[in-house]
This record gives sequence, C-alpha cells and structure tokens, in this order.
Amino acid sequence: MECGRMVIWVVIVLLCFQFEGSVALTFSSKLMHRFSDEAKSLWISRKGNASGDLWPKWYSFEYFQLLLGNDLKRQRMKLGSQNQLLFPSQGSQTLSFQNELDWLHYTWIDIGTPNVSFLVALDAGSDLLWVPCDCIQCAPLSASYYSFLDRDLREYSPSLSSTSRHLSCGHQLCELGPNCKNPNDPCPYIANYDDVENTSSAGFLAEDKLLLALVGDQKAQKTLQASVILGCGRKQSGSYLNGAAPDGVMGLGPGDISVPSLLAKAGLIRKSFSLCFDGNDSGTILFGDQGHASQQSTPFLPIQGTYVAYFVGVESYCVGNSCLKRSGFNALVDSGSSFTFLPSKVYNELVSEFDKQVNAKRISSQAGLWDYCYNASLQELHNIPSIQIKFPGNQNFVVHNPTYSLPHHQGFTMFCLTLQPIDDSYGIIGQNFMTGYRMVFDMENLKLGWSNSSCQDTSDGADENLAPLRMVNHQIHFQPMSNRESLGDMQILHQKDEVSWSEFGQRMRGYELWKRPNEISQRMAMILIDHETEAVGSGQHNELPLDSNVPDFRYSPPLIFRLHTNGNIPMILDDKRRIIILILFHTPDNLNP
Repeated sequence: MECGRMVIWVVIVLLCFQFEGSVALTFSSKLMHRFSDEAKSLWISRKGNASGDLWPKWYSFEYFQLLLGNDLKRQRMKLGSQNQLLFPSQGSQTLSFQNELDWLHYTWIDIGTPNVSFLVALDAGSDLLWVPCDCIQCAPLSASYYSFLDRDLREYSPSLSSTSRHLSCGHQLCELGPNCKNPNDPCPYIANYDDVENTSSAGFLAEDKLLLALVGDQKAQKTLQASVILGCGRKQSGSYLNGAAPDGVMGLGPGDISVPSLLAKAGLIRKSFSLCFDGNDSGTILFGDQGHASQQSTPFLPIQGTYVAYFVGVESYCVGNSCLKRSGFNALVDSGSSFTFLPSKVYNELVSEFDKQVNAKRISSQAGLWDYCYNASLQELHNIPSIQIKFPGNQNFVVHNPTYSLPHHQGFTMFCLTLQPIDDSYGIIGQNFMTGYRMVFDMENLKLGWSNSSCQDTSDGADENLAPLRMVNHQIHFQPMSNRESLGDMQILHQKDEVSWSEFGQRMRGYELWKRPNEISQRMAMILIDHETEAVGSGQHNELPLDSNVPDFRYSPPLIFRLHTNGNIPMILDDKRRIIILILFHTPDNLNP
C-alpha cells in the first residue's frame, strides 16, 4: 500500500510506519491505532467485550465509515453548528422524470406545521422557492394526470399552517414593496422564467418552516425546522401549466431570498450547497456542502459588481484532442436548464468539429430536438469524442459522453449531441453536462467546485472515494441462461493496482467488453455492483429482459453503480444495452489474487 494515497486520513497514516516510540529526555510513549488488535485487547481487558460496531473488519467499508464519522463529529465540535450538513427531511435524493416533467431534477420537501410535502424542481438559476398555493391558475395536481406518481401533488394553504405568516411589503426582502399601498400589506411577487413561453409564477410571499434532516447518525436521523421565505404561487403560466414544475420550484441561486442563503444567514450551514446528478435520472442535494480539498474549482464572476447568479468564465472548448481557438465566453451554471447552450459562433465551431470526429452517419432527429444526430452500430458507439471545458487556472471540466442515445432500428442506435445555440453573449451549462459530477456552489468562497462522483453516498458530506479498490485479473464464467447460448469466458485486461473510486471510473472507460454482439442473448443477467459488498464472485444470477425497464448506465467516468445485491456476478449494462464491464473486485482484507 502506498502511504501517499492515504494522507487524507491522519489516523491511517500511522499504519504506514512503525512507531517504536518517541525519544525524549523523560519518557517514551507507544502509539496505538484505535482499531488495532492491541486496542481491542485493551478494551476487552477493561470492558469485558468488544462488539463488531466498535471493531469493524480491517479496511472494510464500515472501517472507513467509522473513521470518517468520527472526523466529522470532531469538526462539528470544533467549528460549531454552522458546519453541519443538511438535506430535505424526506431524503437527499433528487429525481428526474425526463420528458414527463420537462427534463428537470426534483426533490421532495416538507413545508409548514403540520408539514405538507411538495415535489419541487431544483433551479440554481433562480432564487425563489415557490409552491402552488390557494390556486387561481395552477397545473393539475392529481396523480392520475401523471404516469409516474403514486400520490397526489399538494397545494399550500397558509391558513392551514400554524407557523405561516405573511411577509409584509415593508420587509427588506420584498422587491415589489415600493409598489404597495400599505407597508403592512402582503408582499406580492412575480417570477418570470422564460420570455418566449411566458413562463411565470405570481402570488404573495410568506414565511414558514422547512423541515430538514441533519447529516449524522443514520440510525437516529435528526430533523430541524428552518424558517424560509416562499412564494404562495396562486397563478402560474407558460411551461408551469404544461408539464414543468407542477408542484413548485426551489430556487438555489445566490440571492438573499434563496433557501441556501437563508439557512446560512440563520447560522445553520456554510453558504454553500452541492448537487450531484448521476446517469440514472437521480442524484443528491446537500446544503452546507463545500466539497473536498481535491476537487477542481473556478471562481464565480460578478455582474456589474454583484453576484446575482452562478456565472463562470470559459477560456475555451475542446472536442476530443482538438481545442477551438477564441472560444471563450461567460457561462451560467444552471441546474434548472436540462441541456447546455452555447453562443451561436462557439456552437457552430464546436458542432462542426464534433461532426468531423464522429465516425457515424448523420441523420435527422425524429423529435427535432437536436441538429446533430447519428445512426451508429454497436462498434461505432465507443468512438464518440468527449467535450472539454477549459476554465481559468488550467482547470478542466470533461464531459465524456455529451450525447443522448436511444435504440433506432436493425440493431443500430441513434445518438444526438445535446447542445443548442443561444443568441446571446453568454452560454448555459445545464444538467446534462453536470452528470457524473458532484457540483459545489460555494458562495462563501465565491467558487464553483466539481469532482467525479457516483452520487451514491453523500449523506455524510464526504467523497465516495473512501476505501481503495484493488482490481484483480479474473475470469468470469456465465452459465447458460434459459437454455440459451452461454456468453462464455471473458477477462478484463489490466494490471493489479490500487485506485480510488473516481480513478476506477476513469481507467475503466476504455474497457468495453463484449462477446460478439450477435451472440448476446435477448435475455441476459444484469447484476449490479454494491460497493459495500466485501466480496463478489461467480454464482447464481437473475435474468432481466432487454426490453424491460432497465435503468440506463452511461460508460463515461465515473461509472454509475446501483446499490443492489441480488446476485453474485457483477455486471453493468450501459444505456446502449451493451455489456461494458465484467469485473470481480475485493476489499483489501479478503484479497485473493
């Protein structure tokens, strides 16, 4: 084991060296790791027993989890409650229903006393939190109107919440206050989002409680109520009546009225939050998260001296290994935008270069959403060039798979470059470019941070790259499935190595393995890796029809893992329905090369 890989764990560094003692004039002292056999023996001699909760297996997932949990507790003790991490009380998970709800990401939140649940869209490009309220003109809220809901959406009523009160026109956060006749009247608001489709929400502002959960002990989740300002959205228009955000929007912008700003002002968190979008239409949101030391970052840019939105400077764009000259501009980082938009001149240069590098036939998109779509065979799909955004300070943001794909016909797949031109001097970096990254919007330090992430474990605010993986050359044999032809033996060709989770994803991009495509059965086993499982090996497997509701897995790093343990053969199926990785891995404590 290389000690350099473990420097972030102060207590683990002790394992890399053997301390016989500290030479001094008066005494020597022996250092002992808290999870060592010596410490365990000492505990037993004094306490009489040592449970597994106190002494996890050496280098197991629980081992690192306990160490990290202790570190976070120490930080909170030293730094106070402002450094705690919060998420909505129903969980940190975000959801996307693709075209069902206008391609946005959503999360469930609870507002009021008694609390009422709302499915709000997450929008880093605006500030206001609003929900449908005492409706005059709102989107349908019945679950029967939406194919994916198992419960009705809700309508907020201030009169039914004991903690609700109107925000007056005289309040410092009432922008339309000067238009009021009386400073004690309820503060009106109008939030305009899209001039083309006349998308807006209007009503009055109120103050109420948002129910949040404190990141900490998963066995006894702590909750708290935080005062927030929200819009009582009585009248919506445009897209908000036609499928987008029917149950409201949570603005996450830097403005004083946004939820992150209000939580920070109350001393509950640092003025920062993170969003993580995986390739399977889900993700996480975490308030107070400032990322980790190894993340890349670029500064936010003020507009006329004020930080009104999350603008960053883009120096240039690269397609594959070709970087475009004079392609710099400012860009708005906006989770409320499903796709990415570029100034027309930059867009034309980029798509032209992309088209040159794609070895596939260009076709017209049936939906007409994107201009650059292609028909590709299975063998051609892995030649899609990546797109790289170069930020100041030699900070690079790589979009490994900037396309959206879907089955076409006769074994071919259609994929489209999900970019659009915009008639403006600035661009918009949308959700599709953020996929696979933990995006940190840090207004305390005025910077945007990012790091590779699978979005699977941000509950403690730490990076997923806790325990190193040790990858081993290994053959996997598939038994015959439903009396069909076996896929045979396959082998991953790479060196034995120790890597972090993000490095694992990066290194695996080139390992796209399949037995000849025409030999792949129409029914195949799909077993997904659970990184908490200490060992996986050959054994039984479940079958899943290819035409069933199979989650998409994108092969751009980091690879997206689902937490399932319904079998022993680890296997990942990507969104093009190919086997892309077959691998056995072991945690170091049971390594068997």
